[in-house]
Amino acid sequence: MGHLARLQLVGRITYYLGWITLVCGALVHLGVGRAAFAALELTKRNLFEVSVVCFVICIASELRAATPAESEARDVVKKPLAA
Repeated sequence: MGHLARLQLVGRITYYLGWITLVCGALVHLGVGRAAFAALELTKRNLFEVSVVCFVICIASELRAATPAESEARDVVKKPLAA
């Protein structure tokens, strides 16, 4: 597995984790399953912070995967333009 595929995988996983934690935070806010989250000692704020961190990691991973590294930039062969 190359580093670009690994970065995209990390981005995809953290993206979905971010959405899952946002949904869990909404459930806590609405009072659904409050006892389960209280037993895990997860508050609305903790769930929101985890979701924000997951989205930031997701964005960073995707941006890093989108920009070519120096070694990849050197490998690109420049084609002459047609006159």
